[in-house]
Amino acid sequence: MSEIPVLDSIGSLQVSADVWFVDIWGVIHDGVRPFEAAITACTLFRRAGGTVVLVSNSPRPRAGVVAQLDAIGVHRGAYDDAITSGDVSRRLIAALPTQHIHHIGPARDVAIFDGLGSVLVGIEAADAIVCTGLVDDEMETADAYRAVLREACGRTIPMICANPDLTVERGGRIIPCAGSIAALYSELGGRVSYAGKPHAPIYDAAMQLAARLRGATVERSRVLAIGDGALTDIAGAAHYLIRAVFVASGVHVRRNETVSDAARRLFPATQMQPIAVMTHLA
Repeated sequence: MSEIPVLDSIGSLQVSADVWFVDIWGVIHDGVRPFEAAITACTLFRRAGGTVVLVSNSPRPRAGVVAQLDAIGVHRGAYDDAITSGDVSRRLIAALPTQHIHHIGPARDVAIFDGLGSVLVGIEAADAIVCTGLVDDEMETADAYRAVLREACGRTIPMICANPDLTVERGGRIIPCAGSIAALYSELGGRVSYAGKPHAPIYDAAMQLAARLRGATVERSRVLAIGDGALTDIAGAAHYLIRAVFVASGVHVRRNETVSDAARRLFPATQMQPIAVMTHLA
């Protein structure tokens, strides 16, 4: 296996892409503060004629994510537009044969159901589950939902997972996400549909958005994905046949492990690999 190059600057790759698909949490901010070097990199790429589409596994629809970016301090000059797992989830929810839904997730995520006619009910009356996260992701783990999932599994209730991420880094802490609940449901025998990365629907939506923004069809060879999720951002880009740069955040890099060592461990020769690794987007 050839060594995956470790870059200090994304500049050497800038001319080979027209569009960047940039992950948000872990690349643009950590849930608390913006990463100024990443914001500068995206801004400079746009000034050079590039298009930045933020592609997020957030269960919130686009408007909620943009509002969060505004509140954290990510200026809108750093990106052209955004597409979220929440946006794709709404399409999956709308297609359900019934809107009697059991929601697993915090109250702040209920905007995902706005305008869809969904009726949120207890698990005993539900015909589908939509999982956007843990109600208290500071204290809970997926195991807290095992009893509910067992009941749902016994009734063969389908689940829509609005955020396939297993974990995310928030202010230096690793926090569980909806993907951890979906993984447990699958382990118990439940059927799960995933809206976000690494699955194709969100990339299809991102490509359509990029084409609208640029006013022309975008070739996959001219797209560069940038993200910190080995199993989401990098695997998703590889399966979608677009290049990717891995940002080695605390989600995957072990304590006292170098970036190169982490890359060798995470992306062995038998797997599809990123074209480069960075400690942070800059």
